[in-house]
Formats: sequence, structure tokens, C-alpha cells
Amino acid sequence: MAYKERLLKTLNELEQKEFESFRWFLHSGCLEGLPNIPKSNLEDANRMQTVDMIVQTYSQQSVEVAKEILKKIRRKDLVEKLTNLCTAVQERDSTQLDKRQDSAMLRTSQVKQNKANTNPSSKYKDITSNSDLIHSGPPAVYQLKPKKEKFGTLTRMTVGEKNLNKTNKTILLVGETGAGKSTLINALFNYSIGVRWEDEVWFQIVKEEKKQQAESQTSDVIVYEIFGFEDKTLPYSLTIIDTPGYGNTKTIEHDGIISQRSLEMFQSEDGVHEVHAVGLVMKATDNRLSDRLMYVLNSAMSLFGKDLEKNIVALITHSDGKRPRNALEALETGKTKCAKNEENQVVHFLFNNCQYENQTEEGDLKVVNEISERGMLKFTAFLKESKPQRLEKTVHVLNERIRLTACIQNLQEKIKLTELKETEIRQIQEALKKNEKKIKKNKNFTVEVDEVYKDKEPIDGGMWFIFYVGAVCCTVCEETCHYPACTKAWYPKYCQIIKHGRCTVCREKCPASDHVKGNWRYVTKTRKVQKTNEEMKEKYEKNKSESENMLSLLGNLEGEMKQLTAEKSQLLDESYQHVVRLEQIALKADSASTVVHLDFLIEKMKERGDTEKVQKLEEMRSRVDDGTKAALRYKHDNETVSLL
Repeated sequence: MAYKERLLKTLNELEQKEFESFRWFLHSGCLEGLPNIPKSNLEDANRMQTVDMIVQTYSQQSVEVAKEILKKIRRKDLVEKLTNLCTAVQERDSTQLDKRQDSAMLRTSQVKQNKANTNPSSKYKDITSNSDLIHSGPPAVYQLKPKKEKFGTLTRMTVGEKNLNKTNKTILLVGETGAGKSTLINALFNYSIGVRWEDEVWFQIVKEEKKQQAESQTSDVIVYEIFGFEDKTLPYSLTIIDTPGYGNTKTIEHDGIISQRSLEMFQSEDGVHEVHAVGLVMKATDNRLSDRLMYVLNSAMSLFGKDLEKNIVALITHSDGKRPRNALEALETGKTKCAKNEENQVVHFLFNNCQYENQTEEGDLKVVNEISERGMLKFTAFLKESKPQRLEKTVHVLNERIRLTACIQNLQEKIKLTELKETEIRQIQEALKKNEKKIKKNKNFTVEVDEVYKDKEPIDGGMWFIFYVGAVCCTVCEETCHYPACTKAWYPKYCQIIKHGRCTVCREKCPASDHVKGNWRYVTKTRKVQKTNEEMKEKYEKNKSESENMLSLLGNLEGEMKQLTAEKSQLLDESYQHVVRLEQIALKADSASTVVHLDFLIEKMKERGDTEKVQKLEEMRSRVDDGTKAALRYKHDNETVSLL
């Protein structure tokens, strides 16, 4: 009641035109993430009626809404007055509360304990009857038993029955391990079914106690579906996608699998093909200068196509309700492309999800709960207005990144092969020159050379849960086309490097049928061999009979060198095209996963003398921001550690 009086007193100080402007902001849709008051309700409303509608619509946020509008109509003097008035009210209420608190605390706690033990809330009996009570409370905490389905690397957990006539909104959550994604998912579930602080009940859809164990075993994507509660708080059902956390205690290779899992989810018939919001889950307490945080943001943003920018928002956990300066500065440092408001600020929502903690510390926890309630109100309002984005471009981005990495790996192997072949040819040249007289006299002699050959090297592969881990190799070109990270494909034709039935990596771009997937890969090796002049003569005579130009053995070797050089040049061009394509379609074109290859490509383009492409690549490298540089440092340091 005191707040209504202060609001009315403030509105009474407005001129009529100012009051009309104030009402306009209430129905115009300019209040970011908040519902509007219908224009028809406001047209003839006086100041008292307007205050009533503000309180009814915005509840505990009423004062903040009023202050925001006062700023927009340039009455900062009234903002200050309203702030001072409300502070006085809070201090008075706090004093009165302190006088009653000690005597009431024990009694209140006992009542809550009994209430939680006997009847947590009758309105949730349909849910509690099919859940496990894991903490008596208050609040009483229940573990849900959702329907579980497994589709490859995708796990689906469903509560309720899907109604195709109802609107569904899909949220994709990405972020660092420990940022609070699981707790946020639980909070979204409770908010969607209408759980309030006063209900003294809390539901968990994510099993926290098994989370650490699960992370040590697998990197699955988990999709949570919440159906049947559209008439509670939200006018839509929810699909929430929980991706594996970046930057945990595993190696950097684990983070590379996240891209693979995401691609599998977006491509799977049973997967997810559109999203309404991508939530970057961050802690308000994160160090904005941390290389680790920059790496996490960089890795997350490298997943998406450009068309998702306006759907990406920051979900700030562990918030104290104040502006999350560190988190927002980290997003700025990392040049994170995401939704912006009218003031060109990152769209973000604050949460501090402690609702499941014991409510005997009511004062502090209730304040924290209000932070999350405001965050949920604003975020779900954003979600309501958000348009769905198809994920075709994001799929293209992920495929391009996989093919770029495979192409670079094959190029590096080809360079190694070429260098070894050059050594073999030089040895033969020297031997032939040294034995020139013997050759003319047709005398026997022996040449020792380091012969280059391909061998099959075992790798850690085979069955891993329901996945088949291995390398995809071309038996015609004798090349390793995709390794590591090939887990989804049971057969080569389903691997990401196969496009329109043909390989995008191997020398001849062979059909998928010429490829195998197994727990081995091709490697280039050398071996010391003794070659007699008779053996070389036999090869020479064979070549002579087969070739109209009567190429010599040395000539054939040099011809093979030219072919290897041409193949190397082709792979170099293909790698360059992947980089250019990513620049066109990726939201984070200069992500660490791309930039890490630029110096190598620039060096090889310079060796070839391709000035134009060198200039293009150097321009890309010059645009690399501080966030990506920090991410590269973290990636390098942790890759080094994993090798020790």
C-alpha cells in the first residue's frame, strides 16, 4: 500500500502532457521484456487508476517500471525522489520486521516444516504423486520422473503430453561447466508450472546428484520437454536444450565433441531444427579478463550462423540484482554478437536460483527469489515475442568447420609425404650420379634409400556406449579423411566429410563406397631399403614398355612429385575456400577454431606466391579481437598440458 501512495504522489507531480507520455510508454511496447498494459484500459484512466494498473501488472517491479519511464520522459528529478521515498519505506518496514522477527522465527519455521512434511501443496498433487521426495523442506524438493528416450547421442526427457495445437518455444543453453545451466532448467520448469515462493515446494527435472558422474562418462545433449502447463504461467510449452559444458577438467578435445554433438542434434530426424532463443549462461561473478571465459564464449559462438544473432541473449546466474558489469564487459571484450536493446546494450536477464534451499533464512532467500522471478518474467516475455530461427545455416557452419579441420589435417599429412618423397628422390638422384659409369657398363650396384610408404596405425576406437569411434579412410587414395571426432557415423556415407555421396577431403574425391571406418588410420612412414640396379632396370623397362615417352625411373619419381605438389596446392585452395565460406555464414567468423589455422595457411600461400590470398588471410588475421586471442592462449596452454 505504501508503494502505491508513493507512485501516486510521483504521478501527481507530472504535467498533463508528461502524464500522457507516461501512459503511452505503458502500452507502446517500449519496456524491454515486460508486458504492456492495453491501450484501451489506459485511454481514460486517471492517475489513481493508472497506479492501480501498474501495480496489478508489474507487482513488485512497479516502482522500477515507473522509474524507467520517468527516465524516458526526462524527469530524473522524480526518479531520485521516488527512490528516496521507497528507501524510507524499506527502512521503516525493516525496523518493524526486526522487532517481530526473533519471536516469530521459531514458530514460523516449525509451521513450515510441518506443512512441508504433510502437504507441500495440494495444487501440485498430480506432479508430486509421480515424483520422489528428496528433501522435506521447506521447501519440499521433489525429483521428477520424466519419460526418457535415447536417439543416438541425443537424450530426450519429457514431462506431460505434447499438444500439436499449442505453441512451443525452444531454448538452447550453452555455457561453461558450472555456470548454472542445470539449476536454470529446474527454475524454468518451476516457473512454467506456476510455482511461487509461498507454495514451499520445488521440483527438479535435472538430476544434480548424477551430473558429475554423467559428465565423466559422456557428452550427450539432453533435451527437456515441458508440456501440459500452458495455462499456468506461460501461454506456451517449453523445449530446453542442455549442451555439455565447455572448459571442464577434461582435455580441449572434449570441447570439440560439443560441436559434433550439436551438429548431430540439428541434423537428426528426432533432433531440434529451430530455436527461439539461445541462452549464453554466465555467472555474474565471472572474471571478465579470464582467458578461460573468453575461450568458453568463443567456443559457444563458433557454433552458430549469422541469422541467430537477434535470438542470442545472456542469462546471468549468481546475480545480486545489480548490473552484471563483469559479465557484460566480457561479452564486449569478446565482440559477442547477440541481441541488443534500443540503447545498443546486450539483452540480458538476471537469476539467482536458490529457491530449493532451506527457507529458514527467509529474508535473504526471498530477496534472491525476487531477482529470479523478475528475470523469469522478462526472459519469458522476450521468448514470447521471439521469432523461431531455422538451423540450416548453423548446420552449414558446423559442417564447414569440420571439413576445414579435416582438410588442414590432410594438407599437413600431404606436406609431410611430399617432403619425405623429395628426400627419396634426392637419394636416388645422388646414387644414380655416383654410379653413372656402372650404369653405362650395365654393371650391378645397390642403392639404399628411405622409401616412403603408407601404413595402418591402430587408434583408440571401437564401441563407446552406443557410438562407434574411429577414423574414416579412403582405401583408393590411402588417406585418412576424418580423424578424430568421427563418432556419429556407423558407416562412412554418414560422415560429415561426405557430401552428395563423395568425400570432400581425399585426393580423388572418391565415393563413400571407397571409404572404410575402423579403429586404424593411414600414416606416412619411411623404411630403409636396398634397391639393385636390376630392380630399377626392371621398373625402367616396365615404364619403357608402358609409356610412349619412355620416361625414366627418375622421371617417373619426379612426375609423382609434381602430382603431390598439385594435390597439396588443391588442398590449400580447398582450405582457403572453407575459411572464406565461414566468413560469409558464421556468426563468429574469426573464432579460435578458424584463426588457429590462419598462420599455417598464410605461410603456405606465401610459399606458393599467391599474393591475393595471402592479403585476404592477413586481413582476416588483423581483425582478430582480444577475446579470440585470449581463447587461443587458453586453448594452447591446455592442449600443451594434455600432452604432458
